Amino acid sequence: MARRFLAVLAVALALLQAASAKSWLDKRFNTDGTVRTGYDDASGQEVVMLNLNQQSGAAGFNSKEQFLYGEFSIQMKLIPGNSAGTVSCFYLSSGDDEWRDEIDMEFMGNSTGHPVVLNTNVWANGDGKKEHQFDLWFDPAADYHTYTIMWNPENILFKVDNLFIRSFKRFAGLPYPSSRPMRLHATLWDGSYWATEKGKIPINWSNAPFVVSYRNFYANACVSGGACHAGSSRWMNKQLDGAEWGTVKWAERSYMRYNYCEDGYRFPQGLPAECSRY
Repeated sequence: MARRFLAVLAVALALLQAASAKSWLDKRFNTDGTVRTGYDDASGQEVVMLNLNQQSGAAGFNSKEQFLYGEFSIQMKLIPGNSAGTVSCFYLSSGDDEWRDEIDMEFMGNSTGHPVVLNTNVWANGDGKKEHQFDLWFDPAADYHTYTIMWNPENILFKVDNLFIRSFKRFAGLPYPSSRPMRLHATLWDGSYWATEKGKIPINWSNAPFVVSYRNFYANACVSGGACHAGSSRWMNKQLDGAEWGTVKWAERSYMRYNYCEDGYRFPQGLPAECSRY
């Protein structure tokens, strides 16, 4: 009898965990493609898994709400082994039109043994090409790491775990995302034409399914047409201090592989105006 009771209890707990795993996803996001939910026993965290194979195509979850400024973070465990050609994203976007605003953290898969590249980018009024790319200094598939975007009226900050790695500042007279509400997205898709060594290494579908896991989603933001969440002053007024600028310079010095402000070939008419103002 005791064994039967324990078995029933275990099943009930598993069902409860599975239901709770859907809570933040179902409450705040719509989904596309193959999206599964589960539970990480080690951490007690609910987990959302995006799955990509040749038949299913891209997968993702997209916020039901739109935001105008905020702090957004999530923990991700990326694809183990050969992830070449895949792109795993955590980003904000106002839409798909040519005048869109967008703030990107894109993880460009790579061949086994090579570092995964984090591409950060900002689009404002359809003006993009603001990439800073970094080799990650850890194995992002071995464990969860926290990735954060802070967006306020003065700057956009990118953070990996506890380290700020980039600040995109607002300058007078230059485009900056400040008027178009944006939805939050997490996606996994086939970027073979671009992601790995400029498209030289496409996806090897024999390694599918490719899975990216997300947990511990957090947002403190201003909802479009509504109020800002309590505690918004912490990120709304955030500027990097000296020590935080130090981590940005460390990331640039040690792990940056591409800086658009150093790409004269891409900008033969001159580098973007903000490059001379930093």
